[in-house]
Amino acid sequence: MAGKSGRTIANVPEKSLKKTLFCWEGMLVVLFILINIFCAGISQSYQFSNVLREMPKYLTEMFLLFPMAFILVLGEIDISVGATVCLSATMTCMASNKGLPFGMVILVALLVGTVCGLVNGLILTNFQELPPMIVTLGTQIVFRGIAEIALGSGGSISLTNADGFRMIAGKVGIIPYIFFVVIIMAVLFSVVLAKTTFGRSVYAIGSNRLAAYYSGIHVQTIRLIIYTVMGFMAGLAALFLTSVLYGANTTTGNGFEMDAIAMAVFGGISTSGGKGRLLGGIISGFTIICLRIGLGQINMNPQLILIILGILLILAVLLPNISAKLNVKKKA
Repeated sequence: MAGKSGRTIANVPEKSLKKTLFCWEGMLVVLFILINIFCAGISQSYQFSNVLREMPKYLTEMFLLFPMAFILVLGEIDISVGATVCLSATMTCMASNKGLPFGMVILVALLVGTVCGLVNGLILTNFQELPPMIVTLGTQIVFRGIAEIALGSGGSISLTNADGFRMIAGKVGIIPYIFFVVIIMAVLFSVVLAKTTFGRSVYAIGSNRLAAYYSGIHVQTIRLIIYTVMGFMAGLAALFLTSVLYGANTTTGNGFEMDAIAMAVFGGISTSGGKGRLLGGIISGFTIICLRIGLGQINMNPQLILIILGILLILAVLLPNISAKLNVKKKA
């Protein structure tokens, strides 16, 4: 568009290579490359084929990352998803062992997860004064408690008929089916959050819920949908996790909610709501997975791996604040 001065004013902000490289997602890509170089250096078995072989058990957590990003953008949190995975996996194994057709088994996994997410959503939307963390902490205890009762004194269940699960645990060449499903879901959720009216409404609610409500956005309906989708994705995660573990126990899904939150926050999604892009969460998810695989191949203590991931997460939260303070000092 030409102004009175004769200059052309761009309608879209100009993108430069420098801005692309130094945005949070650009730095995450650089970190992803560096971590893969580091892992290849410390482990001779860290090769593409070996990484893909170990990846399925970690990729199940990526299913939780996508809807968790929406919940965090809302300015809320869901810590019941690990328990939802446990309950869904338990019921999936039971349904399979009862001899149900595999199509029905898939339906059970998705239905149990969806119902759990719907319960969270109904409580939070009908009792809006309740904090999501406390509500989902309560449902976390309830869902895992139901799973433990169903599992009985043994505390575990193994698949007696795993044919269907072997099918979904299959590969195209050396690439597991779950990798393609994760990529499809990543594209779908990214487009919805970044390019649709629904996604813009999520950002508006996270920025200022009251203003969003008076702008005509159906705040509670959107919250209900997101929590229900969170449950559905937990059921999908349980289905693929069962295809890896061929069973379930009382610890299934332990820590999955924290891992999903860590991936999202490390990817630049703000826990205060209204900020962040899912692309960063996806890159950070694959970065964390590769780091875990690489450190696991040198038999590093799992607790030490968690400490390293925790330090990375703290740094991810601190860096923007440090950068903002330095900018303020420069302007002063």
